[in-house]
Amino acid sequence: MIEALRDIVEVHTAGSPVEPGKLWTNRSARALRDELCEAGFSVSANTVDRLLREELDLGRRQMVKTLALGEHKDRDAQFRRIAKLKAQYFRRGWPVLSVDTKKKELLGNFFRSGTARTDGAVRVFDHDFPSVADGKVIPYGVYDLAVDEGFVLLATGADTAELACDAIRRWWFRLGRSRYTNAGGILLLADCGGSNGYRLPLFRERLCNVAQRLEIPIRVAHLPPYCSKYNPIDHRLFCHLGRSLRGVVCRSIEIVRDALAATTSSTGLRVVVETARRVYQRGVKASDEFLNDEPIIRDNYLPAFNCTAPALP
Repeated sequence: MIEALRDIVEVHTAGSPVEPGKLWTNRSARALRDELCEAGFSVSANTVDRLLREELDLGRRQMVKTLALGEHKDRDAQFRRIAKLKAQYFRRGWPVLSVDTKKKELLGNFFRSGTARTDGAVRVFDHDFPSVADGKVIPYGVYDLAVDEGFVLLATGADTAELACDAIRRWWFRLGRSRYTNAGGILLLADCGGSNGYRLPLFRERLCNVAQRLEIPIRVAHLPPYCSKYNPIDHRLFCHLGRSLRGVVCRSIEIVRDALAATTSSTGLRVVVETARRVYQRGVKASDEFLNDEPIIRDNYLPAFNCTAPALP
């Protein structure tokens, strides 16, 4: 019967998403039982489920997002550069920050996956139409690698370079200034795209403004294309923020703020959350003055991904 079950699974493995030589099926134990019964075996669905697990070693597994859409020619070289820069800044006791925008959340009576304890029923809309939302909240995160601490600036409007740089500035005045009193520089690890992308002049202009305001040079090391999942903030902060929002009905930005501020982890993660004081608009461009005389200092090595916003105008 086990060999018959293996043959049935192998038939349905054709065209599967796993590598050659591996078994895969999304059919239920009941459906497989019916085929076994047609082949002359008498067996229950529970027994089929046990045989799949114990005899064929077919466990229930979710898809894993690990395949990159492509690979940049300087991928490995840039990762070695980032590792070297991180070691330099850690050795000097200067801050190393990972920055990015977390998934935007609709505000309103919308469904979210996850469960919560209640003695009643949590009723939400049966469709998640953005047109009936009370807006959306954009969480921009700043994660301090040295101390396992996150800062999140919640904003409304658009995900822009102005929001990214405001979050970095607010992190400094809220958390960084008191901890890094002797910092001679800040290292940012950022994706190559989005509101903090390496091709975005507005991000570089606003970052220069922040560096001059803080009087500290800010060095940026962008992760190569197709490598955003390797940004530390994704698996050290954002995964825990997502857990804090499971089962939460995000009716207001205050509810989101309180839920994220309660985020912790077994490693001692601490999260500070603030609400932005402005609504960020799309369509803002870098000034002609900046574009004509850009003060950004490009590295000699992989200058497209590595640059510094100077502290002096």
